[in-house]
Amino acid sequence: MKAKVAATLLIAVLLAAAGGWWWQRGAEAPAAARLVLQGNVDIRQAELAFNAAGRIDRMLVHEGDRVAKGQLLAVLDERRLAQAEQLAAAQAEAQRQVVARLHAGSLPEEIAKARADAAAARVDADNAERSARRLRRLADEHFVSPQQADDARALADAAAERLKSAEEALRLVVIGPRKEDIAAAEATLAANEAALAIARRDLAEASLYAPAAGVIETRVLEPGDMASPQSAVFTLALSEPLWVRAYVRGPDLGRLRLGARAAVRTDSFPGKQYRAWVGFISPTAEFTPKSVETEEVRTQLVYQVRVFVCSPRDELRLGMPATVEIPLGEAPPAGRGEDPCKNGA
Repeated sequence: MKAKVAATLLIAVLLAAAGGWWWQRGAEAPAAARLVLQGNVDIRQAELAFNAAGRIDRMLVHEGDRVAKGQLLAVLDERRLAQAEQLAAAQAEAQRQVVARLHAGSLPEEIAKARADAAAARVDADNAERSARRLRRLADEHFVSPQQADDARALADAAAERLKSAEEALRLVVIGPRKEDIAAAEATLAANEAALAIARRDLAEASLYAPAAGVIETRVLEPGDMASPQSAVFTLALSEPLWVRAYVRGPDLGRLRLGARAAVRTDSFPGKQYRAWVGFISPTAEFTPKSVETEEVRTQLVYQVRVFVCSPRDELRLGMPATVEIPLGEAPPAGRGEDPCKNGA
């Protein structure tokens, strides 16, 4: 009787052990079909600064404000820059008119005046020449002094030179400006236009725009503060891309595929999952960061993985701990280069 009881107990123990083994194997089977990683939400940040120096006039956004790409965030005092732009524009326009005048050449009225001046000089020269000859004859007959004849000759010679000058002036007016003068004027115009472009750029850089969509994380300066390219005005947390930075062990590396679907969970929103996908796998190994909690020795080599995640309601924050679950053995989507957050994958 005792032998039968012992046999019965032995069979019961064996059945219980077998059932426990099968139960444990069934429980571990699904776990083996997925990879669970621990990490933290990572967001890119941008330090926004003016590309010009000046006193801040207006700040249009506050900490926590969501901004769109190209949105105006702050403006410097533009009065001095606007006046510099007006001065450069006036100088460029004045020189532009000089170049146009040189290209147009002499006006018909200028040519007519030069011809009239030359004709008048010719009349004066002829009259002075006749007077000089007359006084020379009179001086030879001793009716006038030799000095008077010499003075008349000097006046005639001077009148002849003035005639040459008037004729050369007429020729220059007809020919028009020299090509060297035109080239010099055009070079001055180019310099003025470059100065105008710089002034306009300086005026444009008095306005600070958002380089991408995001959330204003920090408002560093205030209206009245002096800004410069070295001083950040805002810290912008970029909305995209958003990912979880996690680390995978070397033995599990071969089971990951770029573009593989994933799910992200956080302690802040229990029971809620966020669509995600593996977007980056580091090609090099590194030591396990101290912030990563693992059961293995911390000096074990791991590979960094970025799991890009969709957060349509902006619920994920920088540094938030997150759990990533990646189903294994599942082929990545055909269009893995597309963004699942935008195409609803």
